[in-house]
Amino acid sequence: MTRAPNRTTADLSAYPDLVVIYLGMRVNEPRGLRTLASFGPKIRKSVEAQPDGLLLHENLLFSLFPPHAGMRQYWRDFDSLERWARSLPHQQWWQQFLRDRGGAGFWHETYFRGGQIEPVYIDMPGTGLAKFAPVSPARGSLFSARRRLGMQERSGPPPGIPEEEL
Repeated sequence: MTRAPNRTTADLSAYPDLVVIYLGMRVNEPRGLRTLASFGPKIRKSVEAQPDGLLLHENLLFSLFPPHAGMRQYWRDFDSLERWARSLPHQQWWQQFLRDRGGAGFWHETYFRGGQIEPVYIDMPGTGLAKFAPVSPARGSLFSARRRLGMQERSGPPPGIPEEEL
């Protein structure tokens, strides 16, 4: 006799503003291996610090060749995620990466419980949503995640690097 599957679901009623973000880094040239490897300890230390609003962090491996690793994070809300992203040490990592990508590409796709989606890709071949949807330069009104979502910019720390510096 076959046992019925143990089918369950998650009650998200306590998380009305839940945000899920997938992030990835792909090696584009040999020196990118060092860049990719250097981020593991930084991310681990940051997660161990338990940033406010981070509910869960999971490491992912997208491919071995080319090396492409990443993570999935669940955040209580966008404000918590953005506050962490615009503070140290993340802000410094982002500034350094944008100035010298070290032979690696980076991307993130952010999914909101309310249905919005916000992606950005830096030095990446077609990945995720960009594999089937048209892409546009992430400049001007598409420069920051908040702008890509059609939200007003808030006072507080600016994006990791001013658009004019890129």
